Amino acid sequence: MAPVDVRKGMPPVKLSREEFESRYRSRFVDPAFRPLQRELDAIITAAWDGYANSRKAPITSRAGPGFADPDYEISVDWLAAREAVLTAQRRHDDASETPRILLINGSSRSEHTCPGEMSKTWRLIKLAQPVFAEMGFAVDILDLSRLTSEFGKQIHPCKSCVSTSMALCHWPCSCYPNYSLDQTDDWMNEIYPLWVAAHGIMIVTPVNWYHAPTGLKAMIDRLVCADGGNPDPTSTHGKKPDEAKALELKGWPYPRHLAGRHFGIVVHGDSVGAETLRRSLVDWLTDMSLISAGGMAETDGYIGYMEPYANSHQALDEDKAFQAEVLNVARALGNAVKLHRAGKYQDPGEGLVDPNPK
Repeated sequence: MAPVDVRKGMPPVKLSREEFESRYRSRFVDPAFRPLQRELDAIITAAWDGYANSRKAPITSRAGPGFADPDYEISVDWLAAREAVLTAQRRHDDASETPRILLINGSSRSEHTCPGEMSKTWRLIKLAQPVFAEMGFAVDILDLSRLTSEFGKQIHPCKSCVSTSMALCHWPCSCYPNYSLDQTDDWMNEIYPLWVAAHGIMIVTPVNWYHAPTGLKAMIDRLVCADGGNPDPTSTHGKKPDEAKALELKGWPYPRHLAGRHFGIVVHGDSVGAETLRRSLVDWLTDMSLISAGGMAETDGYIGYMEPYANSHQALDEDKAFQAEVLNVARALGNAVKLHRAGKYQDPGEGLVDPNPK
């Protein structure tokens, strides 16, 4: 049997002009577009040209000084994302800046679309927010329910470049936007700087079928580049696997771009899976070299356990103990960040070399 060529799998999906146009036109079924068919014809023709010629990044710029290949033409979108990350890192490192907490709502529910009712997760976020404000922190809220209720907000899937080579996974991610495939409106370029600027991250999330809600999981996958990702796409001339593999095999340093930030976790459910998800989130953040704010900063529980969903908000109102646990997570996280900023907290593993950084 001949050896399998690992570079070859299924043939590429290349749409015909007719199929491309059919899919493109499906967005414009609203009768309001009927008088605009001539304009749509012109737009579809231009879009087909970009697709047929695979123009992933139609606007590029010379990378410039500080890159392995300063003459390499790189996406202006990526350059802007990189600058935002660097600015956030400078803010994070500036001792004169107010320390920041990133509060993440992991729920996909909101009152702004189906189901027409806010999530319990959002209520817990708003419960925790004043704690950080009272402790003197600046608070950024990342509300992942906007993915389901706001136009132009998407988190595209991770393409698993890491499985080819860590050096092929760029920091920040360079897979998107891909204009030729209409993979645009990617939210991650705004999300990366929020993580970078934060000194503490608190995730509050429900459990969906034993695991993270879709939006939260998508963000988790796309944060893989923060854990060992390559900050210089010119070193691999974009997405060239052979160059990336050669670079990795020379000895990859696995830079931990979010290392040293503290975290707290709240997971709630109604019947099963809360502890499983809480443990998974803690493991994920710890693997990225973030630091738990301690046992009081990691909690899971059930609101209205095995009771009707219709009563769930009333169950939250009545569950003062769980509300108190959420407040404790916030306080513990805030205390950990304050101690760290004051030089009174030291990571017990600081200075130790991980023999297997992968």
